[in-house]
Amino acid sequence: MTEPASTRHGWYVVAVLTLASVSANIDQQIINLLVIPIKRDLGISDTQMSLLMGAAFSVFYALFAIPIARLADRSSRRNIMAAGVGLWSLFTAACATARTYTQLLLFRVGVGIGEASLNAPSVSLIADYFPRERLGRAMSVYSTGVFIGAGLGYIFGGSVVGMVGERGSLTLPLIGAVRSWQAVFLVVGLPGLLISLLFFTVREPARRGSAAAASGPLPVGALIGYVRANARTFASQSLGFACSAAVNFGVGGWLATFLVRTYHWSPARAGLVQGSLTATVGVAGVVAGGWLADALARRGMADAPLRVGMVGAAGMLVSASAFPLMPNASLAVLWLVVVNFFAAFPWGAASLAAAEVVPPPLRAQGAAVYFFVVALLSRTLGPTAVALLTDHVFGEAGVRYSLVCVNIIGMTLALGLFAYGLPAYRATVARRDRWMPPVSSAA
Repeated sequence: MTEPASTRHGWYVVAVLTLASVSANIDQQIINLLVIPIKRDLGISDTQMSLLMGAAFSVFYALFAIPIARLADRSSRRNIMAAGVGLWSLFTAACATARTYTQLLLFRVGVGIGEASLNAPSVSLIADYFPRERLGRAMSVYSTGVFIGAGLGYIFGGSVVGMVGERGSLTLPLIGAVRSWQAVFLVVGLPGLLISLLFFTVREPARRGSAAAASGPLPVGALIGYVRANARTFASQSLGFACSAAVNFGVGGWLATFLVRTYHWSPARAGLVQGSLTATVGVAGVVAGGWLADALARRGMADAPLRVGMVGAAGMLVSASAFPLMPNASLAVLWLVVVNFFAAFPWGAASLAAAEVVPPPLRAQGAAVYFFVVALLSRTLGPTAVALLTDHVFGEAGVRYSLVCVNIIGMTLALGLFAYGLPAYRATVARRDRWMPPVSSAA
């Protein structure tokens, strides 16, 4: 049977959003492969480098996520995302002009502000296009953008650095001489400007639950009240996935450096392996997790997203503790196949949970609360925790032990938080559709 036009356009919208996510994650993750040349040229430590990977991006991403989501709940989500894609692409390209650590830090702040426009409005838009029985799959397809983008970033970044040479430079029109790592930022940033134009082919669907919001935008107090009434659900969901993501960003941020320092690989080889696994095994993992979330939901398990999160955390607890300790690179890469599957496994379900625990009139803002916690904690703590342990405990040659410690702590916390949140999550989903805004908010 042919799908209705609205469903076909819904999948087209998912494709556009996924392409934007690919661009966002290339721009986010490309810096992870450029640790050695950036540290050399700017004369910075592992900890300072980790701030470029994490805090410079994540703090401002988190601060802007909720105000942007609030705007998305009452205006065009499409236009907001189109502007955001253009903004982060310009700031990524601007990194090619950075001559000091401070300049590069500020440009990374701009990337974070731009990318705050994508996830929460995307979750809201997708949830308005798909019924619950298909929502897990739609969210998991969107979530593949994280792994495709990161994978392409690692592969492309490694190739460029390898071709130009770690100490090589290029001469570019209007910019002049740039280092190889600066050229990478320029080349990955500019295509995003074209992607921003694709958003004008996307139609805004009717908002589910629009009657509740018909009288005007809800005040911030309505969101605060809802979060307080469901505090255990929001805390366990957001903090649980934040712990999982912190490990992922810690591993992703320092994996190439680990392969270079431990097994004496070239950055190009490390990027090719890391990128290939992320873009293939990672994509398979996130799709499998979305399929499992839908399958569990069909069996009546309202807490399916958290159960999928537990499976992913358990798999990571084993595999990401094993790969850094392998005596040779071949065994480490075999374990990394498993790592990439379980690292990706929960993220379609995580986006589903972000949409599922809030009523439609608050959906983008509720999702932004989740993304606020995850971004602020995971992108800041993950790479920086590994760097601090390396700088102050194990030394540069002992980055493998930093990775193991961060993984064990993070995934153990994630498992505990998910288990703690299961009954509260079920209760929140059961009463979500009966929620009504406070009388004063509808005035």
